[in-house]
Amino acid sequence: MLLQSVMRLSNRDFARTLGVAFGTVMKWRRQGAELVPLPATQQILDAALRERCTDEERQAFYARLSPTVPAQAPAPDTSGPTPGPCTVISHKFLPAYVGEAVSALYGAGEHRPAGPGGLEQRALPAGHPTAEHSTVHVFACGVIVLHLEEHHRLETLTDLALWRYRTYLTDRAWASDRLAALLPAEPRREPEYVLSAYELRDNPWNGTGLETALQLLTTPSVLVDRTDPGNVIALGAGTEREKFATAWAHPETVPFGGGVSVGFAGWSGVAYHPQADERALTMADIVALELDAQALWALSSHVLAMVEAGQDPVMPRDYGWRYLRGAYSRLTAARPVETAQHRAMREAILATSELPNRLRSAQDALRDSSP
Repeated sequence: MLLQSVMRLSNRDFARTLGVAFGTVMKWRRQGAELVPLPATQQILDAALRERCTDEERQAFYARLSPTVPAQAPAPDTSGPTPGPCTVISHKFLPAYVGEAVSALYGAGEHRPAGPGGLEQRALPAGHPTAEHSTVHVFACGVIVLHLEEHHRLETLTDLALWRYRTYLTDRAWASDRLAALLPAEPRREPEYVLSAYELRDNPWNGTGLETALQLLTTPSVLVDRTDPGNVIALGAGTEREKFATAWAHPETVPFGGGVSVGFAGWSGVAYHPQADERALTMADIVALELDAQALWALSSHVLAMVEAGQDPVMPRDYGWRYLRGAYSRLTAARPVETAQHRAMREAILATSELPNRLRSAQDALRDSSP
């Protein structure tokens, strides 16, 4: 979306500027280079370029569009991006619904400020044996999210993909042991999944190479063979090299950033690189959103599982359908103090997680079962 890029607008602001639906812009992004605008759509884009852009933005648009303006066209990437060493900070989130059993832990935890979803939470040390930092986040609504921060210096992104999938099994087992130690009187629980978010730090890439690297971090399954979950293996050195050479992009990832950062959100995780630390989002912003998102995913999953089992979902009064309605509103509504970068990040993560739809479904189920 060249026009959106030169105007430096988030997906939602671009849709609002054009007078089209947010979902339409998301569809254009997914189609990428295959997009062929309809005549009516082209008229809208032409009008926006003519009436909504500054002279500087129009000049930038035509310079990038036309290869006949070498002085202003972006310099081609002649280095040929290839796999290389990099530093990655990994964040893993392991959520589990524990219900009313959370009350004892909540009282013992250290108070933490509410995140974007406004969920009340406290924290305890997790004591993971190898993570740089590990925390048990205890949410008053009955969910525990274990958060692991791990630092890696890697030779290739395939190395990270192998580590990711090989440690998922052991991390879930560790989390189950940790929950059992925290809640000895409760049935043993194991998180259903592990979600990852990566911050890419020192690296050799720029331009399309950087975007390819971040998308490989977001969806690393394309680099490995997971036929046997207990023995994940690499697909071969040529696989990652080919992805860089062809500027590989996953069709279902959603980009976010604001000129000072680059990020992608997908179903299985998030990858982010700050290009100007003093002006870019911090990884703490992403972690705060993911903690609330994963807590709400676990909560809504519990409600929907009861429905699927043929039971009327019942929750404590303080955490019924009105609670979910409030969380949904806080997560999806733009805030006056929110920057364009924050808004784009939030929209990308929520769009790819499908959490808003789950919250609405759980909210409806609880409302229908209310006396």
